[in-house]
Order: sequence, then C-alpha cells, then structure tokens
Amino acid sequence: MAYTTINKSTDYFNTKLYTGNVGTNNITGVGFKPDLVWTKNRQDNYNHSLFDAVRGVTKRMIANETSAEATVSASLTAFGSDGFSLGNDTTANASNTYVSWNWKANGQGSANTAGTLNTTYTSANTTNGISIITYTGNGVSSNGATIGHGLGVRPRVCLIKNLNLTNQNWEYFQDTKNNGKGGGATGFRLQLNNTQGNFGNNEMNFTNTTISLPSNDDAYNSSGKTYVCYAFTPITGFSTFGIYKGNSSSNGTFIYTGFKPAFVIIKNGSSNNTWLMLDNKRDSHNLFQNALFPSQNSTEAGTSSPGNYGMDFLSNGFKMKTSGNYNTNSNNSDNNEYTYMAFAEAPLVGTNNVPCTAR
Repeated sequence: MAYTTINKSTDYFNTKLYTGNVGTNNITGVGFKPDLVWTKNRQDNYNHSLFDAVRGVTKRMIANETSAEATVSASLTAFGSDGFSLGNDTTANASNTYVSWNWKANGQGSANTAGTLNTTYTSANTTNGISIITYTGNGVSSNGATIGHGLGVRPRVCLIKNLNLTNQNWEYFQDTKNNGKGGGATGFRLQLNNTQGNFGNNEMNFTNTTISLPSNDDAYNSSGKTYVCYAFTPITGFSTFGIYKGNSSSNGTFIYTGFKPAFVIIKNGSSNNTWLMLDNKRDSHNLFQNALFPSQNSTEAGTSSPGNYGMDFLSNGFKMKTSGNYNTNSNNSDNNEYTYMAFAEAPLVGTNNVPCTAR
C-alpha cells in the first residue's frame, strides 16, 4: 500500500474549469492560493499561458512557443486565496471555456545560496515536492554552474526557460538513472514546445540541494540572461514521474502511481509526436480522451481529429486504452518509451487509512 502525508491532494494541486468573459474575471474554487497557474482555451486556438508567484502577476510565459516572457497588464492580475483574477486579455479570458492547472509552492519565495549561482527567488514546497526558481546566468561552461532548489531531496523532473530571448525552447529533463534515484546525469531530454523525441543524455545532475546546468548556451546559462526553472520531486501518494513502454493494444500498458490520478502529461520519447494532457475535470469518468497538447495552441481533441487518446484513470494508476484504430504513437505505440508526469486526485491509502476507490 502507498501511504502519504497528503490525504487531500486538492490542497496542493487542483484542476479548475472556468468560462472567460473578456473582462474582469475572478476565478475561485481552486481550494488554495496557487503559486503556479497554467491555463488553456479549450474551444479556440489560443496559446498555453503560464504564470507564477515568483515572477509575479502579469508575467506570462507561453508553453507552446519559444517566445520570451511578456508583461501583459490585462492577463493574470492577482493570485487570490482561493484562485486567481484575470483581466480582459483574450488568451486566458476570451468568451470560451478554459481549463487551469494549479499548484501550490511557497509564495514568492526567497534567495537560495546552495548553488554556485545564487537564485533570485526559490519558492519550494517540501510537502508536495515543487520548486519555482528564478536565476541569472553567468556563462560558465558545461556543469560548471548549479542552482539551489530547496526541496531537500533530489528532483526527478525540471523545466527551464530563458525569460529574455524570443527563440529559446522550453527544456524538459527527467532523471531516469537507477529509476530516478541518482548516480549521474542520464535520462530524457525533451522540449515542451515541440514534438521531437528524446535528445538523449540530459547532461544534468540532480542532488538533494542543487541542479546542475548542462551548458553555457542561451537555453540554460547565458551570462546576464534570466531564467525560470520548475522542479518536481515525487511525493508518495501525490505525484510520480517516470517512463513506460507502449504495446499498441486496447488492453494497453498500465502505469502504477499509488494514487488515483487527477492530471497526467505524456510524451513519446521514441518518436516525434505531440505531448498529451488529460485531467479529471474535463473528463469525469473513463474513458479519458479530451486531450490538450502543450506543444500546440490547438483546441481540445476529444474523439475528433487528430485522434482518440484514450486512457483509464484507476484507483492506483492509469492504463492505456488505445489500439491500432487510434493515434497510438502519442501514448501507446509498441515498444516506444514514454515520459510521464502524474498528480493525484486521491492517494490509494492515506495516513488516515481511508482507501481510494476506483471510478
């Protein structure tokens, strides 16, 4: 049985659906004051928008583009005690339905001096395993620079984005050596804003205190450039990050998580296919198939083009349900390796010994 200190997952992560109004829009019902908010229009081709409390309100990043951080005064204007407020910017507040994925970190955070680069701010929550980090590069060559993450244990996944330049990818790293338990710089390297498969060795090393920056180029550590890094470590019963192999069957691969999933992100590392995002609010029962795509600004797929991305969310994990009739490359192609991030709706068993039930 999986036991966790987080008996109520929605205290730390929650998906919130809302309807835009092209005006002042106060979104409530998140359940906590979010520190990282990711929004997407479900009905129209608007970009994925990311906001966080470390960079501050109105500071928007776009997941599906290489663009720099933009200050948009009418975008996300406040982080509230139970949600967030929006202005009339149409990317996050047009007259359509939206989804927002929300995480709790530790507010604006504070400077961290554990690495060779002092971070501007590190907002780390050791309970749910998320850290939001901003830093300024120094141009030191490969693995010569490190940043502190404040989690107290090794991260498993991190996302890094240059905030200043307009042509820099979102770099995604997942530690896979010894099943993510460390021992060197080996794992998946992908880019959130494109469909390319695994680049190979991620050239990074995670420790209990720091993240090494793999090079001195513009993507990670250019002198004088500012960056944001989102780091995640798995928390029993709340989050897990890993690799699975597909089998191209409607009785597809099962991935054990130790909790009932609320949100899953998947990317094929063996092929040039899109990322997938599924959650328990846009779909409330199996089969889960209302996919959105971090590398695209496209609308929610559902059962229409570009295909059916079905999976089941179970009490202890998720299971692929795509066969040859569907776009199996995206989540279940035979012998292809997939990276995933999963966050919980409820633990399989909490410290209160209350078991989770299937749908």
